[in-house]
Amino acid sequence: MKPDVVVVGSYVQDLTWDCAAFPRPGETVIGMFRTGPGGKGSNQAVAAGRAGARTLFIGAVGCDAFAGEAKRYYEDNGIAARWVEKRNRATGTAAILVSESGQNEIIVALGANAALACADLDRKAIAGAKLLVVQLESNLATTAAALCLAQKAGVTTLLNPAPMRRDFDVRMLRHVDILVPNESEFVALVNRLRVDGRTDFSETELTALTPAEIHRLCRGLGVETVIVTLGHRGCLVSQPSGVAIVPAHRVDVVDTTGAGDAFVGGFAAGWVRDGGEVVAAAAHGNAVAALSVTKRGTAPSMPWAREVAAFLKTTASGQPIGGAKRTKRPQKSVDARKRAGAKKT
Repeated sequence: MKPDVVVVGSYVQDLTWDCAAFPRPGETVIGMFRTGPGGKGSNQAVAAGRAGARTLFIGAVGCDAFAGEAKRYYEDNGIAARWVEKRNRATGTAAILVSESGQNEIIVALGANAALACADLDRKAIAGAKLLVVQLESNLATTAAALCLAQKAGVTTLLNPAPMRRDFDVRMLRHVDILVPNESEFVALVNRLRVDGRTDFSETELTALTPAEIHRLCRGLGVETVIVTLGHRGCLVSQPSGVAIVPAHRVDVVDTTGAGDAFVGGFAAGWVRDGGEVVAAAAHGNAVAALSVTKRGTAPSMPWAREVAAFLKTTASGQPIGGAKRTKRPQKSVDARKRAGAKKT
C-alpha cells in the first residue's frame, strides 16, 4: 500500500496515573494506573490512520516489552509502520498525571526516539507521499532530513513544533509548508524569530489579540500556512490569502492528553481527503480532537472515520469564520518542486 501520509516521529509508552488533583511538592496522592501506546508521532499517525488516511509511521523503539506492545497495536489497528530497533536504547516512555478535571502533566523520556537516524528513513515512501508530518519528539537532525527529502520530492510538509525544545533550530522552518503550533509553541516561535521586534511575547498577550493581529504575527514566521491551535477556542488558520477562525466543538471533557496530536492527525486525513483544502482540513482536525478528549488515553482515544462522520452530522459548530479563501494547495510540478527546494535552502 502506497501511503498518502507519512509520519516520522516518536513512539512512547504512556504510563498514566489518574488522580483527583495533582500532588503538591512533597505530597503523595492515591490514583489509578493504566498504560498504553503514545508518543506525539505515533499518536498523530494513529489519528490519521483511524480517520481514513492511508498512513505509514516511521519510528524507533528498543528491544523490550514496550516495543512488542507498539507493534501489536499497529497490527490490530491496520496501520502500517516501519519500526527501527535500537538495541542499546529503551523504548520511549512518558509519565502522565491526569486530574479529575481532565488536565494533564507529562514527563517524557525519549529513549530510542533520540537515536532515530537519517538512514532509518524510508525515502521511497516519503518521496511518494502527499503529506509528510513531523514533530520535535525524536532526533532533530533526522526530522530536518525528512523535511528536506520531502521538500525536494515536492511533497507537502507539516511540522508540529512540539514539544518546543531549546535545541530546535528555527532554520528548519525553511522546509515547512504547514506549521501547526499550540499557543505556547506559537509564543515561543514569535519570540525566537523576533517577529515585529518581540522578544517577551506572552500567552496572556496572545489571548488579547484579534485574529487580524495574530495573523500578522503568523506572517512573520516565514511559513506559507500557519495553524495556531487555541484549545477550547478552536484554531486560527493564517494563509497569504487571509485568516480564518475555525471554532471548537463543545464536548464533555474526560482527558485532554493527546488532543493536539488528534488535531494534527485529523487535519492530515482531512487534507488528503479534501485535496489540500486547508480550512476544511482544520475543521476536520477540530472534530477529531473534540472526540479524542471524550475518552481516556492517547492513541486509544483517537476516533475512527465513521465516528467523525457521525459526529459532524450531529453538530453545527466548528464552521470557519473569517476571510481566508478556501483554496486548495496546488500540486507542485517537477520544476516548481526544484524551485521550492532552491528557495528554502
